[in-house]
Amino acid sequence: MMCTLMILAAAFASIALPLHAQVAVRGETVYTMAGAAIRDGVVLIGANGKIERVGPASEVHVPAGYRVVTGRVVTPGLVDAHSVVGLAGALGQAHDQDQLDRTEALQPELRAIDAYNARDELVSWLRGFGVTTVHTGHGPGALISGQTMIVKTRGDDVGDALVDTATMVAFTLGPSVGQNFRNAGTRARGMALVRTELIRAQEYARKQRAGDAQPRDLGHEVLGRVLNREMPALITANRVSEILAALRLKEEFGFDLVLDGAAESYMVIDEIRRAGVPVIIHPSMVRLTGETQSATLETARRLREAGITVALQSGYEGYVPKTRVVLFEAAIAAANGMAFEDALRTITIDAARVIGLGDRVGSLERGKDGDVAVFDGDPFEYTSHVCAVVIEGQVVSETCR
Repeated sequence: MMCTLMILAAAFASIALPLHAQVAVRGETVYTMAGAAIRDGVVLIGANGKIERVGPASEVHVPAGYRVVTGRVVTPGLVDAHSVVGLAGALGQAHDQDQLDRTEALQPELRAIDAYNARDELVSWLRGFGVTTVHTGHGPGALISGQTMIVKTRGDDVGDALVDTATMVAFTLGPSVGQNFRNAGTRARGMALVRTELIRAQEYARKQRAGDAQPRDLGHEVLGRVLNREMPALITANRVSEILAALRLKEEFGFDLVLDGAAESYMVIDEIRRAGVPVIIHPSMVRLTGETQSATLETARRLREAGITVALQSGYEGYVPKTRVVLFEAAIAAANGMAFEDALRTITIDAARVIGLGDRVGSLERGKDGDVAVFDGDPFEYTSHVCAVVIEGQVVSETCR
């Protein structure tokens, strides 16, 4: 009887699947983004969802029991450096558009985690194109629209997807804010309102340190984290005047800054480089009107050649296509003069570093998350497809798209 029970227990154990399967991903070319590309390479992902080993097939043995996924080209899972997906839903109706609250122009206390919908079809849409990590949250359009977060493109609720609850605080400078909030007014008034709010946050923090009794202020607490360099300020600024204003705010208040949009950044390359600020370039399909009328498809290349860290983004589109795909954004950058691996960096390791996650995603290295995209051809060729996507060892997509 005991022997029978032991046999049955062993049988059940053999068919029970771990939360993260053991996976071997093999490609004719593996771009690790941590060194030279590997011909006939293998990426081993352990049961803990972390990468165990990366190398040529001649050196990396695939253990028995590993699920094998193959393709022509293998890259790290793609990283979207700035999106509003999960807050701005596919339907485009009031009930699924939480990326911008028009109640007040200054709302740093708004948390992306409270509005993120992991089940929105745009999330799975991005995942099917190899996007495994997304920096999303409250978007441009308010002087301070709220906080951003980082998620993986998986799961049925925000807990399944969550990587980082509060990543950056989203600001916007420029006349578009005045169109959304009448009290924001001109550029000068907008800047004055932002500066005033930061000064109030400084005073709030000073009183807290001194032990002075005061009502709790969630917005000032969040801005205090920005001022203490615990969270960067993500400032959307497209024209030269707004970009330089953002750099002045950084200098005055000493916070960490990530420039977003930056349509005219190629005109002030020296200033951005001296400030040591990374840039998340606007999507290539941005409409060439108003603040973005001087945008060019060569901006990513120009900034990269100047030594500025550049990432690309899907951004937000109020009409169609609702969300873009960073894979195509990088392809357009490559088509406009950026070297292939430099373009790939803008949606892998460089994007990961810009959002503060470079030690976990963005490259295929031992100990990092087992996030992998598998292609049937050149990733930047329009006729190529993403045929498999792995997130932390789970094969989440096997449909060629």
